[in-house]
Amino acid sequence: MSALMIAITGRSGSGKSQVSEYYRNRGFQVCDADLVARQVLQPPSPCLQLLAERFGQDIFKTNGELNRRLLADRAFATSEGTQALTDITHPEIIRRILEQQKNAAQKLFFVDGAVIVGHRLQQFCDKIILVTTEQAIAIQRICSRDGISAEMAKRRLDAQTPESVLKDAADYIICNNTSTQELYQQAAAILKKLTDEDFYEETIF
Repeated sequence: MSALMIAITGRSGSGKSQVSEYYRNRGFQVCDADLVARQVLQPPSPCLQLLAERFGQDIFKTNGELNRRLLADRAFATSEGTQALTDITHPEIIRRILEQQKNAAQKLFFVDGAVIVGHRLQQFCDKIILVTTEQAIAIQRICSRDGISAEMAKRRLDAQTPESVLKDAADYIICNNTSTQELYQQAAAILKKLTDEDFYEETIF
């Protein structure tokens, strides 16, 4: 029997990566969906030839490496192109994630991704954990992390799935407005509900 797939999602600056790291440190496998998405654009992925057939053989550089910028320019130029990119890459992304789930040693398999709710991977998730924070805090974290202006950080958040939509899909919500200790306490409480085991240890702080 495969492990249960537990999604960890949230908007930029929410702190979902900290939650993922907490579960990883508790011995659970955490799949980085964004990393898998990057890997399907590298050889020997079967997506590469399909992308070339759809967007042109010149999306490859002279050294054979994918020109990601050119691919993005062509794919996102139209809604049809965006859908084609999704149709080509998402099945392979999901296949790879499900393969990791199948081979997971524990009864819980976590997948960390910003783009889960409203997309194809959602149907495979048994539970969804949403990490939230106040927008002002998120903007401050993004600016500090990425070295961009508050206006750019706000634009990034405005382009993402609205938090109300994420909350409607979530089974558990972690509010990350205060301390790391409080964040870990909430993550531990959810883990206890999922496993009926107590994983919280104050000494980890």
